[in-house]
Amino acid sequence: MAFLVDDILILPFKGLLGIFKELQKYVDQELSDKEHWQRKLLELQLRYELDEIGEEEYKAQEIEIVEKITAIQESEGEIVE
Repeated sequence: MAFLVDDILILPFKGLLGIFKELQKYVDQELSDKEHWQRKLLELQLRYELDEIGEEEYKAQEIEIVEKITAIQESEGEIVE
């Protein structure tokens, strides 16, 4: 009986843990997805061209995104020039 009560009390936490594991897997996949970052770069360029962001913000974010793309390419063994 005590084990059943323990299982019932722990069940919501196991469910949350499962959700957090799935979220972590999704985030890890998203961060290592080169196409995701290439889309982000295109979105950034579009925002800059539409004057939604200034040149300084554009350049700062562009550097970050290009560094992420470069790191992914290097980890995949692609030649980066």
